[in-house]
Amino acid sequence: MRIRGLGVIADAVLELHPGLTVVTGETGAGKTMVVTGLGLLLGSRADAGAVRTGSSGALVEGRVVVDPDGPVAQTARDAGAELDDDVLLVARSVSGGGRSRAHVGGRAVPVGVLATLASELVTVHGQSDQLRLLQPARQREALDRFAGHDDLLAEVQGLHHELRDVEQLLLEVVTRRRERAQEADLLRHGLEEIEAVDPQPGEDAALREEDLRLGSADALRAAAELAHAALRADDADAMGGTDAVLLVDGARRALDTVRDHDPALAALDDRLVEVGYLLADVAADLASYAAGVESDPARLAVVQERRAALGALTRKYGDDVDAVLAWGQRASARLLELEDDDARVESLRADGERLRERLADAAARLSASRAAAAARLGELVGAELAQLAMPHARLEVAVEQRDDPDGLELALPKGPRRVAVGPSGADEVELRLAPHAGAPLRPVARGASGGELSRVMLALEVVLAGADPVPTFVFDEVDAGVGGRAAVEIGRRLAALARSAQVVVVTHLPQVAAYADRHLLVEKSDDGLVTRTGVRRLEGEDRVRELSRMLAGLEDSETARAHAEELLATAQVARSAAV
Repeated sequence: MRIRGLGVIADAVLELHPGLTVVTGETGAGKTMVVTGLGLLLGSRADAGAVRTGSSGALVEGRVVVDPDGPVAQTARDAGAELDDDVLLVARSVSGGGRSRAHVGGRAVPVGVLATLASELVTVHGQSDQLRLLQPARQREALDRFAGHDDLLAEVQGLHHELRDVEQLLLEVVTRRRERAQEADLLRHGLEEIEAVDPQPGEDAALREEDLRLGSADALRAAAELAHAALRADDADAMGGTDAVLLVDGARRALDTVRDHDPALAALDDRLVEVGYLLADVAADLASYAAGVESDPARLAVVQERRAALGALTRKYGDDVDAVLAWGQRASARLLELEDDDARVESLRADGERLRERLADAAARLSASRAAAAARLGELVGAELAQLAMPHARLEVAVEQRDDPDGLELALPKGPRRVAVGPSGADEVELRLAPHAGAPLRPVARGASGGELSRVMLALEVVLAGADPVPTFVFDEVDAGVGGRAAVEIGRRLAALARSAQVVVVTHLPQVAAYADRHLLVEKSDDGLVTRTGVRRLEGEDRVRELSRMLAGLEDSETARAHAEELLATAQVARSAAV
């Protein structure tokens, strides 16, 4: 992993060993930036304040070895990334303005892709995780993680979600019954009005035309008669002894005598013949129209009355009759829905009862699974505590339920009980510790000292690590508040975990650092103008000097050196024996 421009780190390269890698350094040297850089690669939130002063931005790059056929490689390929055999390159940059970019396999990807990959690659444990594990919800999550009953937990969550939706819908239907009844009355009244009028599609447009025609009958007839007389007068004197048909006929006869002398004139004569025929036809149609137009006051009254009835509907239910009919169809469907409230209430109640029965069964099975896993987890953590200088400590993972008269009845080991059931089931999980023989079991949040709490949480994490499929674990100073023999045992346990997974530990304890397969030192230099931090690998004499500093604060103390060499030798023997 390479870090540039992050905090006090100008440019540093970390070569992480497949086994146990420890990161040490003076307080303030920048060990936190190492963890911060790793967090950026894992998709954590970017902070512009972490960018090194004077740098335009920070960059973290990582080289990850993955299974080419595994889920991580497939997720990366789905995001457009390319792999070099089994190597995946990951990068994250943060600008001085806080803008963040992520790249996987040479392709720009959303930061969320890094988080998805990280969930399969790395588990990070820090002091903040210890504080979170003091919360009951986190303790329940830890137990579920150990139990591995994800499918059962998902079933409970899904049923609880379905039940909540059904109960909310039932509540809405019941509480809004009065409003829905009022809505149904309004719809029913509107449908009755429409049914009483019985409008037909397009009827309003046809009646509008008929109303206009009947109201103008006299004017229409007079205009048609006058136009007919102009074209063909029945009385020769009506139009001064002539009409349009006679005039055209006279023009045609004038051309007939000479049409053979000029083809152009013959064509004009032919057109006059056509005009004559058209005028005769129009005249006949006008006569027929005028004869057919009659004043019918009774029919006009009927049409106007019908139009008024249709108008009353269009003012309420639509712009025209077709829109009124469409409203009627929608209202009928809605009315059927509203009138079916009683049946719907019964159906929802039946659905809710079935879901409650299924949820109660699934929650009971989840409680049984948790109880069995809690017993195993308590035994395993207790065994780990015995290896961490707490030989008589006892850890109990209590799984209890809260009685609720309005809850669900679960078939529990001690008999059926009505208890509260939430999306995570019916159980409240609590870690209880008796740190020494004769001590009562008390919640770890109140019954453990700082050092005891660190060891309990480390033991828990070591046990949970065995249930995690991820290949890499990062521990950020989870050994705070521990020293002496307990510190040695912490180093031993981390080394044991590193035999099956890659383990990276940021520590201040020399007893832990002595067990490392690779020791990295974060060191700070200051030339009076600029402070820089680098990372280098320690071997041989350099490693002895660092352990001496961690032991006594003195790198050249002969006593501290002898102690450091003894620590390294003891750790080497312990590791060899374990192998």
